[in-house]
Amino acid sequence: MHSHSSHTPDTPDELIYKVALGLTSGVGDVTTRQLISYCGSAAAVFKTPKGKLLKVPGIGPKTAEALLNKENIAEAEKECELAQKQNIHILFYTDPAYPSRLKNITDAPALLYFKGNADLNSEKIIAVVGTRKATPYGKHVTEQIVQELSAYPSVLVVSGLAYGIDIAAHKAALQYKVPTLGVMASGADIVYPSGHKNTAAQMEESGGLLTEYRIGTKPDAPYFPARNRIIAGISDAVIVVEAAITGGALITAEIANGYNRDVFAVPGNLDAPCSEGCNMLIRNHKANIFTGVKDLVYYLNWDQQAAPAKSKHTDQYEQLDEDSKKIVNLLQQNKEMLMDDLSWKAQIPVSKLASLLLTLELQGLLKALPGKKFTLS
Repeated sequence: MHSHSSHTPDTPDELIYKVALGLTSGVGDVTTRQLISYCGSAAAVFKTPKGKLLKVPGIGPKTAEALLNKENIAEAEKECELAQKQNIHILFYTDPAYPSRLKNITDAPALLYFKGNADLNSEKIIAVVGTRKATPYGKHVTEQIVQELSAYPSVLVVSGLAYGIDIAAHKAALQYKVPTLGVMASGADIVYPSGHKNTAAQMEESGGLLTEYRIGTKPDAPYFPARNRIIAGISDAVIVVEAAITGGALITAEIANGYNRDVFAVPGNLDAPCSEGCNMLIRNHKANIFTGVKDLVYYLNWDQQAAPAKSKHTDQYEQLDEDSKKIVNLLQQNKEMLMDDLSWKAQIPVSKLASLLLTLELQGLLKALPGKKFTLS
């Protein structure tokens, strides 16, 4: 069925066909997945005769006609060129870089536009959201949350780039050097509100910007609640810092509950309108109460090993050569690792790795476990 093995990168054409699917009227995210599972690849969809297309569930004569329209392919070609010029990555749901947490959601976008360097499959992904009308208390708590998160490895902080709590979360992440991702309700080239352009540009270095909307799309009211499903779906947990009774943050919490994500709410003064939403979530058992990152660690089973205690060997680590540091860093992220995995991930040949591991073991920094596994001591 497949014209090429799944390991080879897309031919440029395949990407064009993926984008063209999204441009075809009547083909939404769910239909896209149906078509791919029946035809094998995006390119194959466009080479499938009309009669066969009609046998695919959900494809009627109108949609089959639309798929035969060559204009979509020309349009998609332009879109891909534009993306390349602007350094925007186009991620299809079958790509390894596509956020895997999002894949399990029935209405996940088939196509994402991503600008930046974040790992969208980071080990720990936490959304921090809240009202546009944040109080000084809300901003302070947001900074505190991000500062506490910065002690843990492999964390990505996600928010919606809006005024208030969102931008406070992104700025705190930049300050404490935590990668942060802004999920947008516009094209990847249009930062809204425009006052956040500078912050967005800084975010691209270790984090990034993510959207399901085509390049050049202006933000529009219905896009905001829609993008909230991406914020909820890409994360392990959502923390609502401040929220009015009506508002985007509560929609995000509602969606996150539907996706079986952990939801946390920061309690606030009973008479503060911007805490009403949070207190209501807690009261209705729609959110765990958030009193600090320790609550998150407990509910998400973040390993006690990963607790940000300074290792007793920190000074010794400083003295190590580059390769040994790589080994220690990998073992800090993964409790125990096989020699082959270490070799592959650190890009050190096994022959050289063996003597490095032995030296580290003699220095008392790591111990060998049965089955060629290693762990920090």
